[in-house]
Amino acid sequence: MRIFRACTAAVSLTAFSASAGLALDPNLSAGEAFSSGYQAYKAGDAETAIEALNYAADHGHAAALWKLGRMYQNGDLVSEDAGKAIQLYARVARDFGDGNPRGPQAPFVADALVTLGSYYLNGVAGSVDPNPEYARRLFRHAAAIFGNAEAQYLLARMLHEGVGGRQDTGTAAAWYRLAANKGHVGAQSELGHMLFEGIGVGRRPGEGLKWLSIARLASPGDPVIQARHEQAFSTAEEELRRAAMAAAETWMTNRTGGAQAQAPQAETAAQAQ
Repeated sequence: MRIFRACTAAVSLTAFSASAGLALDPNLSAGEAFSSGYQAYKAGDAETAIEALNYAADHGHAAALWKLGRMYQNGDLVSEDAGKAIQLYARVARDFGDGNPRGPQAPFVADALVTLGSYYLNGVAGSVDPNPEYARRLFRHAAAIFGNAEAQYLLARMLHEGVGGRQDTGTAAAWYRLAANKGHVGAQSELGHMLFEGIGVGRRPGEGLKWLSIARLASPGDPVIQARHEQAFSTAEEELRRAAMAAAETWMTNRTGGAQAQAPQAETAAQAQ
């Protein structure tokens, strides 16, 4: 897909291998190499982890590329290097961005797209210049094709604020709703605020207060979410408050019971490989 070819043209794609060149069984499958590398990573053996993960990546394993990117992004067993992380995430986008959105590699691809988009949104000195238009395209792909809640939230914010393209609050609210239903607390708060105040959508204070209450229940220590909820709660009538809280508690109960379970996150999925 052209969107990912454009991405990889912006960075030099290189391999990252362990300097010692550990001997790996050439008959290992990509999955076996990934499992070996991930176990070495958890044991703190950077040399073995990088060698095995590179082997898996070179044999078509998206999760291995993603994990290498995450290691360089966070300085985890290696020196922190955003430039290398960007290159690795770009390889995931290029090689797997048009893959099966329901396959076992999908959580890693979606997370790589979101992280890559975040790099392009703000830019990284010495690696990539800010490119909010391209970031928005990456978020849209991860949101629409892979159904990633974080991508849906970030895309909604860009649409809401008019970053990287035209402002569209109505479409922003639709993306916020998709992420909110998957349990994204930021999206729940933003959607609730828009509905309660009638920002870019028809004003529905009851539904808005419900989402604001859900966000507060899900993130009780967040001062921004708490303040936004308290502001709306203080202006609502008592009957509306009771109805919103009851609806929020019901939603939380249903979701805890698995009615609206969120797709597995990439690191959780990696542990299950």
